[in-house]
Formats: sequence, C-alpha cells, structure tokens
Amino acid sequence: MRETIETGLPQPNQPFAWATRAGGFIFTTHGPVQADGTILQAPIEDQARLTLENLKTALAKAGASLDDVVQVQIFLLDVADMAPVDRIYRDYFSAPYPTRASLVVAGLVAPGMRIELCAVAHARGPAG
Repeated sequence: MRETIETGLPQPNQPFAWATRAGGFIFTTHGPVQADGTILQAPIEDQARLTLENLKTALAKAGASLDDVVQVQIFLLDVADMAPVDRIYRDYFSAPYPTRASLVVAGLVAPGMRIELCAVAHARGPAG
C-alpha cells in the first residue's frame, strides 16, 4: 500500500505526488519549484540548490533525511550543467554517496526548468 506524504510544497498541476511512502521506502521527484508553484528562472546552480532543498523538505516531512537517500536520478537539459550540479550536490550529500544516474534529456515539462530529479530513500520505521 502506498501513502502520499504531505510535503508542504505547492500542489502540482499534474497528477503526481512529491513524495510517496511504500514498502519501507520513500519515493520522491523534485525540480526547481518555488513556494508559489512557479519554476525558478535562474542559472543551473540556483535551480539545483532549490531542487535539492525541495527534496530535503519532502524527506523531513516524511521523517527522513538526505542521509537516508539510497538512489538519485538527475535529468538535465545540457551536459555542461553536470559539473555545476555536482558542486551543489556535494553540499547536500557526502560519501558514501547514494547510487546515481545522470541523464541529459531533450526537454523537461516546465518551460525554463533545467533540472529534475527523482530520489529513493529508506523510510525509518513504519511512520518514516
């Protein structure tokens, strides 16, 4: 059975949840979405930082932290953005790092969005 986690992030206009708990794990997806629901129109470093802050917020609401993340998938529009994203990523994660896949894609759904990520975290106990 899955449980949608109330993250406090803006309600998406699409049919998905920011975070879901199921089978002892928390599944999340995030982008540079601001508190008002708009996409941050800024350099990749700022977008990456906001995306990771959104992930951190969702995990906290689920009773978890970035230390509980076991896998991350990062989607970027430009391979040149990987180095700056890695620099920001190191501000949020430390060794041993979660497994990670980084992909360059042709486009993301929201105009101006340059990064999106999915993460899976181990849920601490039955309530997170």
